[in-house]
Amino acid sequence: MAPTHPRPAASLLLVAAILSFAGLATAINSSGFTGGVTVFWGRNKDEGSLAEACDTGRYTIVIISFLDVFGHGKYHLDISGHDPSTLGADIKHCQSKALVYISIGGFGSNYSLPTNQSAIDLADHLWYTYMAGHKEGVHRPFGDDVEIDGIDFFIEHGPPDNYDVLANRLWSFNKGFRARTPAQLSATPRCRYPDRFLGKAIATGVIGRINVRFYGDSYCATHWQQEWDKWTAAYPTQDIQLYVALPASENVAGYIHLKSLHLGVLPVLQKADSFVGFTIWDRYSDKLTNYSSSIVQWA
Repeated sequence: MAPTHPRPAASLLLVAAILSFAGLATAINSSGFTGGVTVFWGRNKDEGSLAEACDTGRYTIVIISFLDVFGHGKYHLDISGHDPSTLGADIKHCQSKALVYISIGGFGSNYSLPTNQSAIDLADHLWYTYMAGHKEGVHRPFGDDVEIDGIDFFIEHGPPDNYDVLANRLWSFNKGFRARTPAQLSATPRCRYPDRFLGKAIATGVIGRINVRFYGDSYCATHWQQEWDKWTAAYPTQDIQLYVALPASENVAGYIHLKSLHLGVLPVLQKADSFVGFTIWDRYSDKLTNYSSSIVQWA
């Protein structure tokens, strides 16, 4: 009887298959980014609760939107019918998984900062009403012990004045803290560089995250790479982190199909050291389409 021997061909096939799988995994992992996914919450009551959004595990930052009235001694938080008094527990729940910001501005027209003092007043309102500042007699709608992590600037209308004063005033509150930064700042400008509303605020250097908005504007959808190159040239390192803001709904200008995003757009974005992640508009659309779930897999 002929002696039995191992089957080297089969063994080599097995090794080749393992190496091939490892190579595929490496290729997938190499497309990762460090900042994860940010999402805007508060634009549709049917989006579900803030806690539900955080429990998906997809988001590293959740932005409550919008504080849509300010600048003339009046303030109003519009979160599309969600009850602010129930948000305190959700915010605390979320902060074990993600950062929670409030965005100011939005698509309305009932806000502006006509004077330096109006900017200082808004900063004080945000700090003492929603953040780590505590002052006797100031109502805190989320609860006395609930402190959001930061403020996002989403300015679409009105004069561009005094947002730099606002940014500097908010950042100044961090001076009394050593172990943490209780007043973190981000901005969500349209794609055209420099942004005419927030250019001066961003130039202060205290805004650490910029969500460059490539949606809701046909120009930005068409000329995204040209404008992206301007942002990355201006901010080449992660001293200021850049996020690419996209819609989760194909009904919004700027929507990119996931295959095109992964194979065509992402390799361009990753050439910039300052690119760290994506920002999704908005939680309601993302809940319907699960757009961010694929993006999270690339991180």
